[in-house]
Amino acid sequence: MIEVDHLTRTYGGFTAVDDVSFTCQPGRVTGFLGPNGAGKTTTMRIMVGLTPPTRGETRIGGLHYHDIPNPGRHVGVLLDAGAQHAGRTGREILTLGAKTMGLPTSRVDEMLALVSLTDAEAKRRLRHYSLGMKQRLGIAHALLGDPSVLILDEPANGLDPAGIRWMRDLLKGYANRGGTVLLSSHLLNEVELIADDMILIGRGTIVAQGDKKSLLAQSGPASALVTSMDNAALARALEARGVTVTPAGEGLRVDAEPVEVGRAALEAGVVLTDLRSGTAGLEDLFLELTASTQREGHPAAATQQGASA
Repeated sequence: MIEVDHLTRTYGGFTAVDDVSFTCQPGRVTGFLGPNGAGKTTTMRIMVGLTPPTRGETRIGGLHYHDIPNPGRHVGVLLDAGAQHAGRTGREILTLGAKTMGLPTSRVDEMLALVSLTDAEAKRRLRHYSLGMKQRLGIAHALLGDPSVLILDEPANGLDPAGIRWMRDLLKGYANRGGTVLLSSHLLNEVELIADDMILIGRGTIVAQGDKKSLLAQSGPASALVTSMDNAALARALEARGVTVTPAGEGLRVDAEPVEVGRAALEAGVVLTDLRSGTAGLEDLFLELTASTQREGHPAAATQQGASA
């Protein structure tokens, strides 16, 4: 478990993190979202002892990070995939990590296989790695000690679509086995797929947090987008139920949950060719709640962020 309690970090007159509190539970993936400069990385750095807090505290498994014995065996961290000696090979980096944690060298081979780095790639020096390869190596290093908690800052950065799906499955499997995952990412669609809980931060302050279903429910009333073999018949069946239906492209927009649309279609004997939620998703919620902190279309926010960059 990760506990963040009234955390604040200031730099002179600038407040990077302002009275932030949240909890990440075991067995769940928590998405940590916010615009550039919102305070995500600063919060994560404080969690793992790289930046001291001005006020407040963070605890992992009930302990401050510096009090955790052999922390790599309990907390896996990836904040910067390039933060390793560029002249060392991938295998050397993992071997040094294994020796520091008191792990057998066989663990290095296990991790290289897990992240799909070949023997030839493991012998290559880090300076010759692509960004995606650095991310895979960083994930291998974070998982090296078989920790119970993972803290990952933009782990999908540089991964191709197959790599992103691999990482998604990896993290979901880790959480399903009881691990705690805190994941910062700008890939909102990916976070929506993988996260159980979400924390949205803007200008160092939490603007929303909770389980994914509850937060996305704030995006607006339920709606569905549907296309069928007989849209007119489907519209009549839905309107008979008191549901509002409007044309949308080749189909219909319906002010109801998709399951209700499916039931109406079944009863009317109408074959559906496409049915999906029309409710605003995570991207819409994110932009709405962090609107005042976005550069695009918000000159005041751009001026403030530019002054603090």
